[in-house]
Amino acid sequence: MKHLALRLSPLLAALVLAGCASVSPDGLRGDVAKHTEARLPAGATLPSVDAQARQEAQTQIGDWLKKPVAADTAVRIALLNNPGLQAQLAELGIADAQRVQVLTLPNPSFTFGRFRNGHEREIERQLSFGLVQLITLPWRSRWQGWQMEQATLTAAQQVLLLAADTRRAWLRAVAAEQALAANERMHEAAALGGELARRMTQVGNFSKMDQARELAQQQQAAAQLARARLNAQLEREQLARRMGLWGQQLNFQLPDQLPAIPKDAKELRSGEDAEATALRERLDLGALRRDLDVTAGRKGWATVGSIFGDIGATYSNNTSTERSTGHSDKTQGWEFDVPLPLFDWGFAARGMARNQVLRSAALLQGNAIRARSEARSNWLAYRTAYDLARQQQAEVLPLAKLMQEETVYRYNGMFMSVWQLLAQARSTTQAVVNATEAQRDFWLAETDLQLALTGTSPGTSPIVNTTAAPAASTEAGH
Repeated sequence: MKHLALRLSPLLAALVLAGCASVSPDGLRGDVAKHTEARLPAGATLPSVDAQARQEAQTQIGDWLKKPVAADTAVRIALLNNPGLQAQLAELGIADAQRVQVLTLPNPSFTFGRFRNGHEREIERQLSFGLVQLITLPWRSRWQGWQMEQATLTAAQQVLLLAADTRRAWLRAVAAEQALAANERMHEAAALGGELARRMTQVGNFSKMDQARELAQQQQAAAQLARARLNAQLEREQLARRMGLWGQQLNFQLPDQLPAIPKDAKELRSGEDAEATALRERLDLGALRRDLDVTAGRKGWATVGSIFGDIGATYSNNTSTERSTGHSDKTQGWEFDVPLPLFDWGFAARGMARNQVLRSAALLQGNAIRARSEARSNWLAYRTAYDLARQQQAEVLPLAKLMQEETVYRYNGMFMSVWQLLAQARSTTQAVVNATEAQRDFWLAETDLQLALTGTSPGTSPIVNTTAAPAASTEAGH
């Protein structure tokens, strides 16, 4: 009995592994949250699979929309309410279920036959099952775990991309509304100049050429206002789409101004620091490293799986009964089905596995080079955007306001005309618009830098690998 237990211990271990495989109750959302928690705003959560939790999330979203929506709040709403993200997380749950299906041993096949002739009756009973799937279960369990880790990292990239896209949309929407307000003031000044020119022309104190010049300014301001109004609406729609809002929810409000730029830029001494951070923390590189591990781990089974992937065992229990005498003969025994490698020696499978490893290694190397480049490029863009925004806030905008004040003083002292006053008002308003755009560009560059350093490539869209893993024979061949 002791020797029998020792012989059966690998089989028992495989059966235990098959029994332990189960579908994650939350569809691996908790694993995704572990990768994204430190990279998202505080309090940001992913949509739950529980219906009551989803209803509570909708109530929370309604409360958030009663106040002006801040950038972090917009990200929280998008993560809970964006249908695209919910579909991607559901795909991850499907992949987890497929993993469990692959690790579950196939049901044995039972064959029952009853035959008779003139003198005897024969009953056949056969129980058949595949051996390769049972033998390779420990390795397949490890490979499937690696695959799900890779899929989880890819899903985490989707979460970070949605968060970054939502933040960008929020920044553009708020900046567009600020620009709209400035263009409304600019149009009011131009309309005032046009009306004044019309009245002065009527009394003979203004030439038609000067009147035409002011009317042209008014028409240009009106066209610019129309474009600014359209842009504000379109940017608002982009934000609402990412947050998954519709109906009455579209009446949400935004803050009047963008956040102030920080006093100091991020503590990154050079582009080399950005490179090191990206190579260490980017999720897309982690997913590709895990893909290389899976591919390299399967390489050793390529030839064996291609040749011996269909090994099976059959237990037979047959009874033959003589009808005239009633005498019965019983036959029991095992039968093994082993393919003979006469034609396929596994060369193609081995070559495929070798090139798959080379492909995975090349993809990892190429993405590492791209990550380095993106880290440097986004760091340079961030630094430049910060310097330009500081210049606009600290130098250009104060100068424009000073010129506006001096113009008003000289106009009150009758040293400048009303036309010079109106022209300076338009120039000051344009300076405000330029400063707002520089402020927006800085925060956009900051968002891209964070994504390039800790998440994935800005603007990319990784796809979760939800393809079911192949059966034992096929999987060993890959």
